[in-house]
Amino acid sequence: QVQLVESGGGSVQTGGSLRLSCAASGYTDSRYCMGWFRQAPGKEREGVATIDTGDGRAYYADSVNGRFTISQDNAKITLYLQMNSLRPEDTAKYYCAARAARNGAYCGPFAWKFPLTFSYWGQGAQVTVSS
Repeated sequence: QVQLVESGGGSVQTGGSLRLSCAASGYTDSRYCMGWFRQAPGKEREGVATIDTGDGRAYYADSVNGRFTISQDNAKITLYLQMNSLRPEDTAKYYCAARAARNGAYCGPFAWKFPLTFSYWGQGAQVTVSS
C-alpha cells in the first residue's frame, strides 16, 4: 500500500512561512487524490488542501485559501504544502493523505472536506505558530 512520510514541520512567528514535504512510495494505482489535513489539540481533523495527481488541479479550504499552496514534483513522489502568512490558529499537527482515484474517488472541489475518504495517512508533522 501507499506509504507517506511528512517532514518540514517546526515553529515560526506569526506572519512567517514554512514548507512541509510528504514523501510517497508504494503507488499501485495510476492516479490518486493527495491531500493535507491538520488537527489541533481538542479539535477534529480538518481538511487543508487537495491535489489530483492526474490533472494537477488543486483545491483549498477557505481558511487557508490565498495563504497556502499545495503542489507535487514532476515524478509525483513528493507532495508539498507551502504555508505563508501563518497565524496562531494554524498551529496543528499536519498530515498528508492519499486515496486512489477509482470509482469516482478522484479529487474534486470539496474532497478536502472529507478526511474519512482518504485511505492512506502519514504520521504527521507539528507546526507551531507563536504570536
